[in-house]
Amino acid sequence: MLDWLLEQDKNLLVYLNSLGTETFDGFWLFITKQFNWIPVFALILYLAFKRLGWRHALLVIILISLLITLTDQTTNLFKNTVQRLRPLNNPEIAGYVRGFKYSASYSFFSGHASNSMACAFFLYHVLRPYLKYMGFIFLWPLIFAYSRIYLALHYPGDILSGFVWGIFTASLMLLLYRYLRDKLFPEQKENLDNPTNSEPISDR
Repeated sequence: MLDWLLEQDKNLLVYLNSLGTETFDGFWLFITKQFNWIPVFALILYLAFKRLGWRHALLVIILISLLITLTDQTTNLFKNTVQRLRPLNNPEIAGYVRGFKYSASYSFFSGHASNSMACAFFLYHVLRPYLKYMGFIFLWPLIFAYSRIYLALHYPGDILSGFVWGIFTASLMLLLYRYLRDKLFPEQKENLDNPTNSEPISDR
């Protein structure tokens, strides 16, 4: 069963990767770089400070830093334990995929997928009561992770597994966040649990 799933994973990667064209290569090379997403998160952080107040927003930033560290390090542990070759390093399919970026690290599972989904899932649940249309934040991990398939750096299974792991680590961090939030901001608890998403709850 596992061998069949891995074979289908390879076939799906080859198919999806074959849909790429030179017209869009530059776009996906731009998308796959973490640095190019900084403006998006700068906007989210600005809105977080505006809606939550600086103390609460600072707590969120600290926990996001811990979340990224946890997710990234555990992802690397999985990669070095499973040691699945990346598509471009796999002699079985290397000649059938278009690739532009080579990496010596392993493929399972995608750090781009796990880290981006962890951040998106955490921020969605933290900021959803305060910011309208927070669901759009999930476009980031979807587009970001798809770039890894387009560039033949990960299999679809690596992406889906990374998403699942990111949701898991974010769920753990949300437990810590809710505990600290209620501990540090007891006077705001009612507003924190039942806020509007049109006005800031605090300017402190």
